[in-house]
Amino acid sequence: MGDWWQQQFPSGRQTLTIVDASDRPVTIAYGEVGTGKPLMLLHGIGSWSYNWRANIQPLSQHFRVICVDAKGYGFSSAAPLPETVGHQVLELGRMIQALSDRPVCVAAESMGALTTLALAQSQPDLLDRLVLINVPIFPKQLPSWGMQLLSYLPLEWVQWVDQGQLLCPFAPLVQEIMRWVRQEVVVDPNSISDDELYWLTYPYLYRTGALTQFAADLQLAAQEIDRTLQQQPTLLGAIQQHLHTIKHSTLILWSDRDRWFPPTDGERLQSRLPEARLELIPNCGHVASSGNPKVVNAAIIEHCLET
Repeated sequence: MGDWWQQQFPSGRQTLTIVDASDRPVTIAYGEVGTGKPLMLLHGIGSWSYNWRANIQPLSQHFRVICVDAKGYGFSSAAPLPETVGHQVLELGRMIQALSDRPVCVAAESMGALTTLALAQSQPDLLDRLVLINVPIFPKQLPSWGMQLLSYLPLEWVQWVDQGQLLCPFAPLVQEIMRWVRQEVVVDPNSISDDELYWLTYPYLYRTGALTQFAADLQLAAQEIDRTLQQQPTLLGAIQQHLHTIKHSTLILWSDRDRWFPPTDGERLQSRLPEARLELIPNCGHVASSGNPKVVNAAIIEHCLET
């Protein structure tokens, strides 16, 4: 399949080392292309920079595009268990500080967008304009059966499979399961290509730590959702309660056919953000970056270049 990073970025895949939320060094994979205002692209939970494959080159005509893999995802290294609630927020801040000497615009999808909201509250000076896509800001449960199943499994089991790379011999089966899961986030199942399935499953088959990181983050997310719904103190609840403090110019993009989080969540989010506007992405499922990249790219360019 070639080197995806080399195909997208002049210097291919680059790395930097940060200290994570538990003070452990981790290696972060990233790529960059273009010049000008820095624009960081953030993927959602369970995904990696590949999700932005239809956006990187068009956006690089206008920005210095920086595409990062979150800790434990894609080609970034994972850290040993246990994991910390909200670790993504602190780690995102450290990535920005390492990669840019000025505030960055951020275009973020799903869990990446929720992380961006939290960072806008805790370290607002690191951020410029925001584009938030299909944000899980008011969830009632983990959105897919696959996520729910993985969140119930003992982490010791997941880690055993992960460290032994026991899924490798079953790569075709894993890719077909991914095809089935992927149908929840696209409008047209026929649009799911074999290349897409290969790259989306690659980290879980061939990079130790990715599956464990995903499962650990899902368990923490499920606990946060349950406790928030029970009106117990949580990070998710705190993010919801302090949305009004975010002063960044924000564009909320929401897919009109998102089966995971309804557009009404976008309307509710807009009503709580002082400097936000909402646009619907037509004929699009939850994964909008590749589901309707033409509309997404145009919206990002317009918003982030606006004076």
